[in-house]
Amino acid sequence: MNKKQIKSRVKAVEGRIKEVTGKLIGNEAMEKKGAAEKNAAKKKVLYEDLKEDARNLA
Repeated sequence: MNKKQIKSRVKAVEGRIKEVTGKLIGNEAMEKKGAAEKNAAKKKVLYEDLKEDARNLA
């Protein structure tokens, strides 16, 4: 696992924390922003995993 993969996973967790915090305090904007950050980071995680898998095949 490289630095970009770790960084993307941390961002996904941060987004999830923000999403849950928004739900708990009733802040819909924070909840939506957290969900968006989480989803963007998950896509980045998938991309970085795919890149690493391609490198390992070569």
